[in-house]
Amino acid sequence: MRKTDVLVIGGSATGLVAAMTAKSNYPDKSVTMIRKEEKVMIPCGIPYIFSTVETTDNNILPDEGLRNLGVEILIDEVLSVDAKEKTCITKNGEKFQFDKLILGIGSMPHIPAWLKGTELKNVFTVPKDKVYLDKIQGKLEGLNKVVVVGAGFIGVEVSDELNKEGKQVTLVELLPNVLGATFDEEYATVAETMLKERGVTVKTGCGIEEIIGDTEVKQVKLSSGEVLDADAVILSIGYKPNTELAKNMGLELNEYGFIRADQYRRTSIPDIYAAGDCAEKVDFSTGKLSKIMLASTACTEARTAGLNLYELNTFSAFRGTIGIYSTCIGETAFGVAGLIEKQAAKEGFDFITATFTGVNRHPGKIEDAHKETVKLIVSKLSGVILGGQVLGGKDAGELINVIGFAIQNNMTVYDLIMMQIGTQPLLTASPAAYPLIKAAEAAVLKLKNA
Repeated sequence: MRKTDVLVIGGSATGLVAAMTAKSNYPDKSVTMIRKEEKVMIPCGIPYIFSTVETTDNNILPDEGLRNLGVEILIDEVLSVDAKEKTCITKNGEKFQFDKLILGIGSMPHIPAWLKGTELKNVFTVPKDKVYLDKIQGKLEGLNKVVVVGAGFIGVEVSDELNKEGKQVTLVELLPNVLGATFDEEYATVAETMLKERGVTVKTGCGIEEIIGDTEVKQVKLSSGEVLDADAVILSIGYKPNTELAKNMGLELNEYGFIRADQYRRTSIPDIYAAGDCAEKVDFSTGKLSKIMLASTACTEARTAGLNLYELNTFSAFRGTIGIYSTCIGETAFGVAGLIEKQAAKEGFDFITATFTGVNRHPGKIEDAHKETVKLIVSKLSGVILGGQVLGGKDAGELINVIGFAIQNNMTVYDLIMMQIGTQPLLTASPAAYPLIKAAEAAVLKLKNA
């Protein structure tokens, strides 16, 4: 039997960060990672293998950081864990004894049981599996008409990438707009319009009813009754936590099927931690259970687990997921953090919104200048920022992170209007018209007159 102080199961973003954090903070402890994949995908980069980065080989999470710290990496699969004895058995017949266990076992693409035709040839999902993704790329080479089902971030990004490769792409979404679950309508509408202008056919307000074919895909029937010809179908309709191992070892799951875990990522069994897509999380603003699965959230949870293995650090507790997303269509980026309007209204917040549109460079004639719009959702009672959205150039991805940080620290719009910033013509908006500060100013005026 092999022994290790800390065993990490899973090697994607969660496992990597958990293992590195554990070894960095407890260097005298032995840390072992067991993962199934020889090479691990960068999760957020997966849609871009279809055009921008060309191949999965250009989208690999490196192992050097782990090995340089002294983390042992074992390519294998854990079949069972005895939580009481603190042992596990792998597919290759290895048996490990551990002191602490971190589960970063991720999620799997959701395929509805009721959907007919998912077993047909050329029906694909988008997992974090290099071998599978390589097969998809090979099979898609000779296929032209592609139907992508689900217009969340992955569906939108995959559609845009395949469209750039000259394929006839139809994106189908049950909601009224693409990205409609994450953005307010005015932002989602812009994204949808841009996708259409770039050549993607978008069908919203209707779901998929059946995938039709004998042995391989021929058509897709929509809930509207329309039938689309299709050479391939890519299902991007959500993910479910991968918790079979957790259930078998006796860990408690919540009502959505995630492993119960507290703010330190401790599970229902002592010395066992869970982080990432497989683990329970609550919404930062409401305290309610959340189904959000994000690599950025997973990394925060993984750091929390790794820091709290042998001593509780109150500074490193995970207080809830804010839900910070961003994506890019062409040269235009979309970012969102925290609550959008319909969520804030549903939860019963009394709030105002404020928007400012400016330019992300100064002067605006600089070559890569881009119009930038910032929207803030603000508590009417306290001025605390509940959510924000950004539409602009590619720096919008970092600006939405700033808004997320403001939400995490319960900052108000009064804090933002006094925010000190560094600006430079080639890099930022003007200090006199910085969109985030100007949106905060607009919010303050609204609150004053409310």
